[in-house]
Amino acid sequence: MRQSRKRATIRQVAEATGLSPAAVSYALRGMQVSEETQRRVRQAAAELGYEANPIARALASGRTGMVGLLCGSLEDLWQQSLAVGISRALLARDRYALILDAAGDPARERLLAQQLRDQRVDGLIVFPLDPSAALWAELADTLPVVSIGDSLQGATTTGEVVFDNRAGVTLALEHLHALGHRRIAVLTPTRSSTPDRPAEVRVAAEADRLGLDVSVVTSPHALPEATEVARRVLSARNRPTAVFCFADSIAYGAYAAARELGLDIPGDVSVAGYDAHPMSRLLTPELTTFDWGVDSIIRQAVRLVVNAIDGKPQRRRIVHPPKLCPGASTSVPAR
Repeated sequence: MRQSRKRATIRQVAEATGLSPAAVSYALRGMQVSEETQRRVRQAAAELGYEANPIARALASGRTGMVGLLCGSLEDLWQQSLAVGISRALLARDRYALILDAAGDPARERLLAQQLRDQRVDGLIVFPLDPSAALWAELADTLPVVSIGDSLQGATTTGEVVFDNRAGVTLALEHLHALGHRRIAVLTPTRSSTPDRPAEVRVAAEADRLGLDVSVVTSPHALPEATEVARRVLSARNRPTAVFCFADSIAYGAYAAARELGLDIPGDVSVAGYDAHPMSRLLTPELTTFDWGVDSIIRQAVRLVVNAIDGKPQRRRIVHPPKLCPGASTSVPAR
């Protein structure tokens, strides 16, 4: 009968490298030793077949190696891309993502955030539904928290990678206004149970400034529900000439509804999205949307949370400007 190979110990790695067990431990965690020492230790560990015991490591270091990633809604394809990128970037830094989905429900978001804290994650990255929830301040006092999209009001976070929604909303509405649109529907995933968010507040201000007749309608990200909401909006007697969606996933529902109703895009209704998901380039006509630099967002959020976990916090507020990506889905309204 073949015997399984006995697990090598950290002491054996220390003997092979001529270092102390403590130095080997630091090297394996990328701490307090030179890169050359880290390389030498990892090579010796690989040759000996050493594998860190995650439970023992957590007990010794007080860390789990897990970073919570709390998404507002994974039905949003852009957030799916974000979650994939963050989980891979964390893995490259010897961390593992514990991904949870709030499913568009602020109450569920608060519950899941508490569960992540209780499971003793080393840090938390959150794409918040309710940035004003009192819980964020409590969490930020107990573990590193990095927010993406919106600032967490009242919380002293490790870092913020936020969107310049003021500029994004202004660009979107000015783009539609310049084309001649005056009656516009804005589809947003924000629920009535969530306090006013900066983007929606900006819509009202810009509508007044530009003299637009704007209706704000709540829409889920999921395609069937987004399609149903858009169908109701586009079936109205005095339907809007343009639809601005706060997520490309919601804009896909507007495309589906227009097709069901026999409406041409952009001949009968213009449609604009907000987050430049790769799928949007495949639509016919190609969707007008905004690029926020998702790769940069991923790198910055992961760097901020890992540095804080490693005791090297760099509290920063990074603001991402929008880049308008005009497509053929927006044009002058039919007369």
